[in-house]
Amino acid sequence: MTASVDVVVIGGGQSGLAAGYHLRRLGLDFVILDAQAGAGGAWQHAWESLHLFSPAAYSSLPGRPMPVQAGEVYPDASHVVGYLTSYEERYELPVHRPVRVQGVHRDGQLLRVETDSRTWQARAVISATGTWWRPFLPAVPGRDVFRGRQLHTVEYRSPRDFAGQRVVVVGGGNSGAQIAADLAYTSDLTWVTQRPARFLADDIDGRALFDTATARRRALDAGATDTGGVASLGDIVAVPPVRETRDAGLLKDSPMFTRTPGGVEWSDGTSAEADAVIWCTGFRPALSHLAPLGLRGPRGHIPTTGTRAVGEPRLHLLGYGDWTGPASATLIGVGRPARDAAREIAELLDVPTSGSGRAART
Repeated sequence: MTASVDVVVIGGGQSGLAAGYHLRRLGLDFVILDAQAGAGGAWQHAWESLHLFSPAAYSSLPGRPMPVQAGEVYPDASHVVGYLTSYEERYELPVHRPVRVQGVHRDGQLLRVETDSRTWQARAVISATGTWWRPFLPAVPGRDVFRGRQLHTVEYRSPRDFAGQRVVVVGGGNSGAQIAADLAYTSDLTWVTQRPARFLADDIDGRALFDTATARRRALDAGATDTGGVASLGDIVAVPPVRETRDAGLLKDSPMFTRTPGGVEWSDGTSAEADAVIWCTGFRPALSHLAPLGLRGPRGHIPTTGTRAVGEPRLHLLGYGDWTGPASATLIGVGRPARDAAREIAELLDVPTSGSGRAART
């Protein structure tokens, strides 16, 4: 069975919903295809203690502020799931789930989106699948024969699962610091980082990071010197649990080890036994569904101008990181590139953007 629409949005997480909001405002006919069984995107799979970097007021998608969570300055993952669920319902976004997209193909004047349930023909496609579904594991000697438990950030849930165990957490970013802080009181923790841990000032949260990333992008677009953006400030946001554990002297980083046999070993010959290694080593963009288009560039990225793919003007990529819009992988940051993508698509399809389309309910 084949159906036709103006736009297919692939991914029903925060980026896909932001795209849907703006497509609806412009009066475009679209569907959102989501591989998950329920609303909430990757947030529904996060570890129990995960909280946002920013207060609710600075963590909203376009059109509807996130409500404050009672008793919390920084909302937790379950609150975000509830917010995304209500957002989807409020704007009556046409999300189809669970639908797994198998490939996007050129089909004359259209793009053909093959799924596990039906085929869609679209005049344009927005890919908003994020990175959570493609965790990265580094090639460390001995990792494939390590006798303990190994897992990635995506599989971690709670410190209860590691109580009393010797745990090595690998990664000097926010996930690594937060999971290490989560385990510090109940496990024999070794926190390992590629370079010395760099904490941002305690008063910096997601709003400041968004502003910094936006300023950097504007400077680059204007031909000014690269200020380094967020990376120039540090790697780790000192959210309350991280700050408290650090100040208690329980969050001390060690240099990266060189191999993992029975435990972990460093280049100077020292070693530590380990029951588990948690790899908080990042992600890669989940873009396998776009392979038939042959657009992949360096580092697995698809070259873009803004959100539009350079090699296929009917395709936009949204929410994968700064290369698809400043801070576009965040709740507060995805709104602007989603708006720009929707407007570019409307222009491509010769749909007026002066407000003559259906307005979204606010």
